[in-house]
Amino acid sequence: MGIGDWRLEIGERLLVLMAKQPRPGYTKTRLSPPLSAEEAAELYRCFLRDKLAQMAQVEGVQRAVAFLPPEAREYFAALAPGFALIRQKGRDLAERLRNVFANAFAQGYRQVLAIDGDSPTLPVAYLRQGFRRLDDPAVDVVLGPCEDGGYYAIGMKRLHPTLFDVTMSTPHVLRDTLAQAERAGLRVALLPTWYDVDTPADLERLRAELAASGAGKAPRTAAFLRTIPKADKT
Repeated sequence: MGIGDWRLEIGERLLVLMAKQPRPGYTKTRLSPPLSAEEAAELYRCFLRDKLAQMAQVEGVQRAVAFLPPEAREYFAALAPGFALIRQKGRDLAERLRNVFANAFAQGYRQVLAIDGDSPTLPVAYLRQGFRRLDDPAVDVVLGPCEDGGYYAIGMKRLHPTLFDVTMSTPHVLRDTLAQAERAGLRVALLPTWYDVDTPADLERLRAELAASGAGKAPRTAAFLRTIPKADKT
């Protein structure tokens, strides 16, 4: 990825959301059924809006969206005004993440934290904690574990490319990444575990969490889910 693809202000810390343009049949396909393809895409759009709101509450960082597909720049410029836009490049998620980190460090950033778009109720405190852990000289890498075996966040102070020599989107991404860190002699700090929303069971858990939490948590997601009736289990 060339530096010319970036529009970032040089700073100390970069918080970047890895995102796809919501499109029916392209995003959150494992939620169809029970949702229609159109509903799944709209739900993901709500996820992204709530993630952007999370990011806006993290102080002292440059905020960016790393987007797919390449032609989605205008979409994300409208969705995330004030955020830097980064075109993802690479054959798979691991390569795209590696490129994001490599270019951020090449531009002079000292801390980079990349997050997913699938955890709309993630506490903002976890993102703040990620940067605090990176402040610790004894920490090389920060990971935010997901309950499904992946991670919702990965942070570094310099590029450690072997961390991305793993197969993504499997139930053992976190385990494999930790093994790569151990081989490289890297010191890892783990953030609190959270869940992402990929399956119908995750969706029902999200509904229950939002119903119990009252107003204020992931408001775009909550409002949209209230328009979609629960799947009939009979």
